[in-house]
Amino acid sequence: MKILAIESSCDETAAAVVEDGRKVISSVVASQVEEHKLYGGVVPEIASRRHAEAIVPVVKSSLEQAELTLKEIDAIAVTYAPGLIGALLVGVNFAKGLSLSTGLPLVPTHHLRSHIASNYISNQELKPPFLCLVVSGGHSHIVMVEDYTKMRIIGKTRDDAAGEAFDKAARTMGMPYPGGIALDKVAENGDPFAFKLPRPTVSGSQYDFSFSGLKTAVINLIHNSAQKGIELNKADVCASFRYAVVDCLKTNFLKAAEDLKVEKLVIAGGVSANRLLRSSLQEECNKRGLAFYMPEKSLCGDNAAMVGSQGYYEYLSGNIASTDLNAFATMSIEL
Repeated sequence: MKILAIESSCDETAAAVVEDGRKVISSVVASQVEEHKLYGGVVPEIASRRHAEAIVPVVKSSLEQAELTLKEIDAIAVTYAPGLIGALLVGVNFAKGLSLSTGLPLVPTHHLRSHIASNYISNQELKPPFLCLVVSGGHSHIVMVEDYTKMRIIGKTRDDAAGEAFDKAARTMGMPYPGGIALDKVAENGDPFAFKLPRPTVSGSQYDFSFSGLKTAVINLIHNSAQKGIELNKADVCASFRYAVVDCLKTNFLKAAEDLKVEKLVIAGGVSANRLLRSSLQEECNKRGLAFYMPEKSLCGDNAAMVGSQGYYEYLSGNIASTDLNAFATMSIEL
């Protein structure tokens, strides 16, 4: 079964053709990152306009790369939640029009479920059930994936997401957007134990995260030092902050796996490309005899291949939308 997938939840306009949820036939991504660098982050109005300009050529290119016509496509999957509402509406309305004109089934697909599904592409043998740590700029969740379309939230952030904390800390140090990627690179040359930073916990919710205090601690460290005329080693600050964030993520994730007696662990989302998160979780899982899966780095960020993968399983479960499908800025992964 071949699915044409469309993704426009933030600042990447993407389209892909995926076969049977696992084989990527084509994948095209038009990124807006260089334009948003001018503003230090994504400007929703600009993002929506660029999606409207890019979506036709991106979809056309994905079909051309796949050497297929719409007549050879079996369904259309589209990200409809969560994300920037204006950006989402561009993809949803385009997919609805395409579905109406071709008669192809329209499959509404959740953005975070799609991030999890990126692992089905990178790890052909992976099947539910498993425990997944979903970490991105806007989300930090521990999710029990009981089946391809049945998921249960075990823990989540109470304030900032891990990716958001990385980006804001990087911006304070004068790094360009997207800051989390820049911070990760600089941290490779620093001492993770140079600065002592807090490990916030949530009282009564041992699997939940809180990154606001940690983010504030590193920002205060930077500002206070600047006011006193003290020059900090940027690599050491980055390394210490990255170590603290990863430590929080890793501790709660492994604790949840131990308590739930899960032996298969997965990571997904933009922050799953973080070098330390990948290496330290792999090391811990090796020590504990746990299976560990992660997506290829090219699939960690927003793309349509992951939408096509999850869309396939949504289609099999009977999740077909009518032409009154709407977009939603927020929506639980549990649906």
